[in-house]
Amino acid sequence: MTTDAVASAPERLTSYQRRLVLFLGVASFFEGFDSLALSQLLPRISADFGLGAAREGLVVGAVQLGPLLSCLLVRHADRVGRRRVLSWTIAGYTLFSALSGLAPGPLGFALLQLLAKGFLVAEWAVSMVVVAEEFPASRRGFALGLVQALSSLGGIACAGLVPLLVQMTGSWRGVFWLGSLPLLLLAIWRRNLRETERFAREPPTTPGPLRAIFATPWAGRLWLMSLLWGLTYLCTSNAVTFWKRFVMSERGWSEPQVAGAMTLAAVGALPLVFLVGRLLDGWGRRRAAVVLLAGTALSVTGAYTLHHPAALTLALGGGIVGASAVLPLLNAITTELFPTRLRADAFAWSNNLLGRLGAVLLPILAGPVAARHGWGIVIASSSIGPLIALLLLRRFVAETAGRELEETSRIDSAE
Repeated sequence: MTTDAVASAPERLTSYQRRLVLFLGVASFFEGFDSLALSQLLPRISADFGLGAAREGLVVGAVQLGPLLSCLLVRHADRVGRRRVLSWTIAGYTLFSALSGLAPGPLGFALLQLLAKGFLVAEWAVSMVVVAEEFPASRRGFALGLVQALSSLGGIACAGLVPLLVQMTGSWRGVFWLGSLPLLLLAIWRRNLRETERFAREPPTTPGPLRAIFATPWAGRLWLMSLLWGLTYLCTSNAVTFWKRFVMSERGWSEPQVAGAMTLAAVGALPLVFLVGRLLDGWGRRRAAVVLLAGTALSVTGAYTLHHPAALTLALGGGIVGASAVLPLLNAITTELFPTRLRADAFAWSNNLLGRLGAVLLPILAGPVAARHGWGIVIASSSIGPLIALLLLRRFVAETAGRELEETSRIDSAE
């Protein structure tokens, strides 16, 4: 399993698979909406609560702790099933997102958003496991890419709708109230969701110790994937969040300018984002990684160092493409390298817990630096992460595209 070759012609999707990708895509849409909402609303929230750059970093860093807590939910998908955990996460996110609009101060807001983010990221992680297990090997990258692309569409909707929602409600709080209402439809729709066939074929295991997976032969792969996720998230999780703050404070942009640029960048990025899945299946994971990870690093650097408005907008578009595109790449590899009985647990550890540490620590530790020198130098410096991840991936990860999960999860010389 050391070749870059990619197998065979794609298989046709069944009617259930098409409905499934629509259901998971809708959930992913709101994940994208939520992720960009904080970026859009951060200046208003900061002004409302009287936050400076250092306290802004603490709030954002605290919210980023949510994905770490989501690990506890995601790993239960190996015990009680993917379908049940998806139901829990949709309900939890809807509740805490709505309550965020009632937060009386920064501490309450950070706590409610932490919980909302935890449920949301858990839903996203289990969705990726479901896609990997339910779609044929020849279309797995396409399905993962499509679901993630709908997250980017949610980001575009957020960029366009948030200013209107703020204007309609007169406050940033209304965005969280109105944004959570459509998710009630998913809570009803999920009744038609089936358990994945792969999970149904294997009897659920009893909950083991949290660190049980580190005693398995897949521990080496787990550490590797945790490192790849962590290095990538170090850059991508904060790249869009602080861009509005950066251009307003360090480039003198107005809020309407920012809204227009973010919408233009997101709309321009969308067609490319929808092509990522086909790239993963057509080129393979390793070759696609060169374009996706290197392109992300270059774009994020430009988005926080350039000066001309057109160049900044173009670089932001590249950063949006990269921040979205690296997810189906690493989602595919993570789900493919572990067996069914450990797949959710491995995803929880590598992505939701260990992999998110960079995303959490950067805004907290770099907040004082940003208070003195601005967010530009901080986020631009973080672009080294995807480049290191690319080198590690090319050195230690074998090609998995076009192969069945039962084959890609076997231990071999590629580990």
